[in-house]
Amino acid sequence: MRARLLLPLLFLSGCALDAGESFATLEPTVSASYTPLSSRDAGNGFQQLASDFQVRLDAASLGLSHVELLSAASSGGSSGGGGSGETFDPANPPPGYTLCHSGHCHRDDGALVSYEDVQAELNGGGGATSSLVAALHVDADLDLLASQTLTPECEPDCELPKGTLTGAHWDVMALRLQGAVRDHRATPRFVGERPFRLDLAVEGEEEEDVEPLAELSGALDVPADREHEPRVKLALALAVAPTLFDTLDWAATTPGADGVVDLGAPENEAVRKQLLEALAKLRPEAEVSREDR
Repeated sequence: MRARLLLPLLFLSGCALDAGESFATLEPTVSASYTPLSSRDAGNGFQQLASDFQVRLDAASLGLSHVELLSAASSGGSSGGGGSGETFDPANPPPGYTLCHSGHCHRDDGALVSYEDVQAELNGGGGATSSLVAALHVDADLDLLASQTLTPECEPDCELPKGTLTGAHWDVMALRLQGAVRDHRATPRFVGERPFRLDLAVEGEEEEDVEPLAELSGALDVPADREHEPRVKLALALAVAPTLFDTLDWAATTPGADGVVDLGAPENEAVRKQLLEALAKLRPEAEVSREDR
């Protein structure tokens, strides 16, 4: 798995991370964990789902390339005239933008701009955007069952300019699962335990942006100024619960010749899509503590 190269973007943008005075120093950690719920305990490691299926996870990991730390910014207003009036096509980004996916585009200055705001710019208007302040270089698989915590490096560094961090954007590049599912209904939709696995990862050429499997966004409120203590301990955490599997139609899965449901196989694409959609709805949390230097 290769992370998208952020350093060229950060240094060449000229406005996202200009050299200047540091107003805070960031000490970040990133963690992710799967936590069974006592209220859903179905015995033998299985968890009850809203669908009346029961699932057990024997192995689970989440691959992250990086976490982007963002601050609110403005894309500016109309530059005059009525705009081009052309229709925005995410597959063909307009000048000034690179990769467009999952509802937003990456602008050359490091901002993440929603499809709606890109269209508004083409029509001669403007809107709110998020500017990239720093990126936490993770590039690792987090073991969800081990509640793994990493201390990533900041790109280009952990010194924050004056402003306020308002969001954290996670790019999920890999998802690996192994477990079993069974039906709890009196008239089961399939009989017995059905083992499943998923080994899904996105890779791309080192010089190119690639679209992640899922993008997760969490809110932040971390000011960097002279009014707050400058040493910022930022603990970013993703909590995964059995509710992740609530919407999956396990009866629609097709086991392979070995009896195992491979969620990465073409015949199980619909269920795999349900899983990734559920993953994208998760919201990472943040715990912030501050100290003097």
